Amino acid sequence: MNRASSPKNAANMRGFLRADGRKGIRNFVVVAYLVECAHHVARQIAQPHQTAGAQLIGFPGCYPSDYAHRVMEAMGTHPNVGAVLLVSLGCEEFRRSALLEAVEASGRDAKLLVIQECGGTRAAIDEGRSWLEQMLAAAHAAETVPISFGDLVIGTKCGGSDGLSGITINPAVGRAFDRLGDLGATLMFEETCELIGCEDHLAKRAVTPELGRELKEAVAKADRYYRDLGHGSFGGGNIKHGLSTLEEKSLGAYAKSGTRPLAGLIKPGTRPPHPGLYLMDTVNDGPVRHGIPNINDTQTITEMVASGCHMIIFTTGAGSVVGQAVAPVIKGVSNSRVYQRLADDIDVNGGTIADGIETVDDVAERILAEVVSLASGIPSKSESLGHQEFALNYKTYEPAGPACLPV
Repeated sequence: MNRASSPKNAANMRGFLRADGRKGIRNFVVVAYLVECAHHVARQIAQPHQTAGAQLIGFPGCYPSDYAHRVMEAMGTHPNVGAVLLVSLGCEEFRRSALLEAVEASGRDAKLLVIQECGGTRAAIDEGRSWLEQMLAAAHAAETVPISFGDLVIGTKCGGSDGLSGITINPAVGRAFDRLGDLGATLMFEETCELIGCEDHLAKRAVTPELGRELKEAVAKADRYYRDLGHGSFGGGNIKHGLSTLEEKSLGAYAKSGTRPLAGLIKPGTRPPHPGLYLMDTVNDGPVRHGIPNINDTQTITEMVASGCHMIIFTTGAGSVVGQAVAPVIKGVSNSRVYQRLADDIDVNGGTIADGIETVDDVAERILAEVVSLASGIPSKSESLGHQEFALNYKTYEPAGPACLPV
């Protein structure tokens, strides 16, 4: 690949300029419930308009959570979001007024709807839909501006990995990440629990020795946490589809990161301070408190989006159909057999590498083309199918130390 050249059609990338200078590749209007008791009302408000840009997100807990508040604030002020409707029951302990103020301070239109105060289910749905329709009309009329690769934040994740994941699609993502980084994009990968055994490799790529030590400790923390739980990230589905060991899975997950230096270690909701490649620590700090750190693939994607990702490149071997409510998902698969079965859900078939039809570089170029397509306003397969997955549960994190984000 010629790292100095821009991919084909990159001049078509356009987005929406926000007050903080960031640019979004979508102009969604988010409907956010602040407790499970408000979920039904929020869903009824959003559902008739889900094909028009209304996205449903929420936090189910009633007890307050600094982590959940940070993630919800990051979603409400995400560059892909133009306006936010907060739906509250009224007696939950979520700091709804503080969230409303943060969204309004970002320059976005926002409204708080308290079900207990506006007359119950029907009244709340009617009021919410009326406001939502106005915001969607404004969102559709908004002007766009050019986008460069330096404006983009892109994350990658794998789920349902198989014996070919570390040979085909994951290395292709890594090659695409190298190219995107060279073009100025901000990049992140995650799941320290799936990098156990790769910590020395991570440390060698750190931009400072201090960061290298933090990266190794993050992986060691994941190992301790899962040993305490008696649970691991290497599951029956992986074995069924051809993975033999945790080490093999870790190496496959590591391949998605490419080869460029690691600029920092971030935690969910932390935005990278400058372009580069970052590892996200997705495991709770401290002792086991809230169970398995990532109960499903969707929560990990949520955390990367909360750290500013405009889009996610998701790889799979067994097959996956998940999308995301605030950031589009590009789906890549490791083998042609699953691609043929799930072609409506998969954007990139990396199985052509194992078939001897394409090289890793060839597939990486197709991944880059999908990135350009998304940033040009063209929906991914999961978007076209209406996928809006969003998961958020209780977790606990301490602030990252200065060694994690070296200047």
